[in-house]
Order: sequence, then C-alpha cells, then structure tokens
Amino acid sequence: MGYADVYGAWQADPEGWWLNEAKEIAWDRFPSRALFDDKAPIYEWFSDGLVNTCWNAVDRHVEAGNGGRVAIIHDSPVTGVKHKITYSDLRNRVARLAGALRAKGVEKGDRVIIYMPMVPEALEAMLACARIGAVHSVVFGGFAANELATRIDDAKPKAIIAASCGIEPGRVVHYKPLLDGAIDLARHKPDFCVVFQREEEVAHLEEGRDVDWHAFQYGVEPADCVPVEGNHPAYILYTSGTTGQPKGVVRATGGHLVALNWTMKNIYQVQPGDTFWAASDVGWVVGHSYICYAPLIYGATTIVFEGKPVGTPDAGTFWRVIEEHKVVSFFTAPTALRAIKREDPAGKLLDDYDISHLRALYLAGERADPDTVEWAKRVMGVPVYDHWWQTETGWTIVGNPAGIEPLEVKVGSPTLPMPGYDVQILGEDGHPLPPGELGAIAVKLPLPPGTLPTLWNAEDRFRKSYLTTFPGYYETGDAGYRDEDGYLYIMARTDDVINVAGHRLSTGAMEEVLAAHPDVAECAVIGVGDELKGQLPMGFVCTSKGTNKPDAEIAKECVKLVRDRIGPVAAFKLVAVVDRLPKTRSGKILRATMVKIADGQEFKLPATIDDPAILDEITEALKSLGYPKGA
Repeated sequence: MGYADVYGAWQADPEGWWLNEAKEIAWDRFPSRALFDDKAPIYEWFSDGLVNTCWNAVDRHVEAGNGGRVAIIHDSPVTGVKHKITYSDLRNRVARLAGALRAKGVEKGDRVIIYMPMVPEALEAMLACARIGAVHSVVFGGFAANELATRIDDAKPKAIIAASCGIEPGRVVHYKPLLDGAIDLARHKPDFCVVFQREEEVAHLEEGRDVDWHAFQYGVEPADCVPVEGNHPAYILYTSGTTGQPKGVVRATGGHLVALNWTMKNIYQVQPGDTFWAASDVGWVVGHSYICYAPLIYGATTIVFEGKPVGTPDAGTFWRVIEEHKVVSFFTAPTALRAIKREDPAGKLLDDYDISHLRALYLAGERADPDTVEWAKRVMGVPVYDHWWQTETGWTIVGNPAGIEPLEVKVGSPTLPMPGYDVQILGEDGHPLPPGELGAIAVKLPLPPGTLPTLWNAEDRFRKSYLTTFPGYYETGDAGYRDEDGYLYIMARTDDVINVAGHRLSTGAMEEVLAAHPDVAECAVIGVGDELKGQLPMGFVCTSKGTNKPDAEIAKECVKLVRDRIGPVAAFKLVAVVDRLPKTRSGKILRATMVKIADGQEFKLPATIDDPAILDEITEALKSLGYPKGA
C-alpha cells in the first residue's frame, strides 16, 4: 500500500482505522471503541481501555525475550561519559524508582515535576511516573526560577525530581539554587524533592524536604505497572502562551501510545532493534515523543545526547554519534545544521566518519530554509525530510511518510498530511481557500489520537485558544498555503510566539518582563530573522519621563532582566531605547511592520498608522543594532 491508499483507508473509516492500529499496543482491557465524541468539540480516544505506558515502553520487550537489547545509549561529550542501558536494566531501574516514589505517597493522578538535563535518569523519572499512573511535567533545565514557579503553581506537584546541575560547554549550570528559588516563589509547595547528585556538583539538600536519588530508593519494594484509563493524562507539557501564562498541554495515555507507535515505522523508517536519534532535549515535545516514548514503545534503541552540534568538541560530533551508534534515522532542528554549516561549510569533517547506515534526516521544530536542506542533502548524501508538527499535536501533522512510500520532496514544503489530519487553508471568513492563497492553517475536528484533548485545568482557554476562531476546526496558529498537488507550505506564525533555535517563546512574556523594569514606560518585543537560530527576540523600550540613566545602561539591565526571569534559552540580547513605538490609531503596536523593517523586507505603510514619521526612528534604532543584516 502506498501513501494514497493508507490516507484513503483512514478517510473511509477513521474509527476502524485507529482501532486497528490500537491492536499494536498491549492493553489490559482493549477499548470498546476508538472515538468518544459525546462532549464535542472536546474529543477523546480509547477512553474506556485500560493500559500502561511503562509496560508498553519497557516490560513487554523484556517479557518478549528482548531484555538484552539496548534501550538507551547515553552519550555525553560534555562529561566524557558513554554508557548503555538494556531493556532489562531499564525495567529494574524504573521499577525501583517508581517503588520509591510510591513509598513516599505518590499515587495515580498525582503530578510530579521533572527538572533535569540530558541524562538517562530523566527518562527513568518519566517512565517511573507512567508506571504508577502519576502525571509528569518535565520543565526544561534552562528555565529560570520564576518560570519553574509558575509551572509548580499550575501543576501542583506532590514531588519534584531534579538534578544537582546541568553541564554546558565550559560551565556548570546550577539547577538546585534555581529549584530552591522556584519553591520559595511558588504558592504551592511539593511534599518532597528527589535530587540526582552529579559528580560535577553535589548540591545542598534541605533537611525534611530533599532526598537523595540513590538513598531514597535503597531497600524499597519495586513497583508493578498500574493500568490506567485510555483518557488518563500521561503528562502535562507547558508551552509558551501569548499572554505569558504558560499553557499546560495534556497528553492522554491511550492515544499517545497508539499514535507514536504508528509513526516509528511509517514516518521514521525504524524497525525494532534499530538505533533512532532525536537530537533535542527532554524538556521539549520532541524529547518526550522521540527521545523517551516512541523509540521505546516500538522496541528501538534511543540516544540521550548531552552535548551541542558544535564545540563538543567540534562540528563533527553529530557525525561521530551517527557512526559510533549505527543510527539509522536522525531527527534534529534546522538550527543545529545551520550551526554545523557555519563552522564547516564544505562538510569536510564528514570525511572522517562513515554514516552509510543512515537512511534519512528528519527536520522539524522551525521552518527549514531551502539553503540548509540542500546543504544537508549534499554533504550527508541521504534524503532530507522536513516535517511539521507542534507541542500540541505531539507528532507529525504534515510530513513525508517514507516508511510507507517516500514521496517527492519539494524544498520548502513538509509534504502532505498524515492519516488523522484533515488539513485546510482557511480565509478570515472560515472558508477553504484555493491552492496558492495564503491563509490560516487549520485541522478539521476531531484531531487524531496522541494530540491534546485539552489544556491542564483550563478547558475554557483550550476552547478559546484553538477551537473558537474556526468552529469545527483546530486552529494551528500558523499561516501558509497549498500548491496544486496538495503540498503544504508553512509561512509564518499568526500570533506573537517566536521560534528561537526550535524553542517556541512568547514575545508577550518577554514584554511583561521588560515592562516590570522601573525605568520602562512602554515596550514591544519582535522576532527578527537570524541565520543561525531562525529568529531572535528584539526589544524596543520607551523610558519613563525623568529617567536619568543612560540608554545603554537601561538596555543592559533589560537584557539581564529577561535572562533572569525567562532564562538564557530566550537568547535575548538586542534592545533599543526609542522615544515612541509605531502604532495604529487605536493604539495597537505595529509589530509586523517593525519585523519587516528589521528583516529588510518591503512593506506597505499600514493605512491605520498614527504617525508614519515614527518608522524613521525605528529604522535608525535597528541600524544601531546591526539590522537589517547586510544593509
């Protein structure tokens, strides 16, 4: 069967198709049906089934006689550590950790926040939660204390599992002081914290609250897998919201298992026992879906890589990992490849490595620019597949199903929709647009299994954010068009979330931080094009009257403020102090126009602009920051 046959079979009988795919998962009780639509437009999948994620990702492979197969390879060039964990080892480690959590009172439905770097213990913590039906929420280790505090207050975890530190090239990132600061700031206090002490830094433990990772597991009874309902939350993953208040994306257990299992063979061309590598972080959705869960559910080997594409030690580190661990399918963000290309434009470092067993490179997380795609194809000698999905969906919306049939690659397009997704380009009136016309990208409801059924404790916000603009559709927040062959092209975000090196960050959240500066009267943050990171945030601030500080000092303080409150992940370094911001007569800041000036694009003067002369000042401010590039 080719792609058209598979997609057509799904279209002809969506429920029967997904119920058939559900047979690939080991259920304690098989669901009576696939779709539960009695609360439409809130949909659920496989709700009355009983299943356990950890059983499917670990135990069933051991029970099938594959316990000796390698489950996780930890490759950490920043610490010089490499080690392998078999499925049998993983089961023992996860069962013991789960037993220790249970002995401290963590039960089905309790939340556990995980604040860890790229170490296997982060995956073990996720799987241990899944084993006992606890709901984990992984927070990226680069986030500052107040961002972590916001998530603690929203998720209300019974426990927090953290590492003492993270390791970056040339520096140690102190996690424990950030954790302590977050707990001080948060209104909700966890019952206890588990701290994984790393050799590079042993953190102070608060008596009565903090327990050592190893010590608290000593002598406990290992936990068995607890079956949960198909609609039981597997995890909460916070994504930037346009208001600055993070949105807790919920992932339901049953659909998550079924969808991810399907993708490994059909999209990523992986077989059980193959080594699959997603070069991302456990704090992001790619880390959840394709470092932790999907490869293990499918019985493959996954790589936990603690390093960078360049500088650990050089721009050949990705090629070394692919050769050494016999990676067959590789997934990364275009940013990583741009960094490698910048250091080694001719790809000479690849001459030192044999990556002949690699079948394909998969790109996602941000728009893959044609230059980077063509470069990767040329130097790596494998097909390059761009594919598009979101934190909310958890897996591919539009991609190239190479495991079914490699479709024609059109550079700039992530190709065609996957089964489960009826993708439409809509005009402002909600009607579908013809090929070639730019519009809002929306997906006809219901969304497939594995996508978000709602937001954590925020169903109204879920409806407002995704379901209200186009009734009967999920609004992706992206704009794009289709060509005559149905290929989709993603052109821009339709809101103010920007994409910095594959990390979706809210400019609204940054504006809130800048506005808190005592000398800032008004501000705006936009995303400007950047060759390496895709986009960078740039701040414009208007100072309060009577401020005596020099502009340069205020700009420096603003950069520090965002770094402290949101974290280094924001890559916030560009600030201009201006007298006024360009606005419409109704007071709306013309951010899109500012972006076009910064990126050196032609723009039409908005008819509603209050004072066109302000744009001259903005242009001068941009020049002082080095924008537009090459002008």
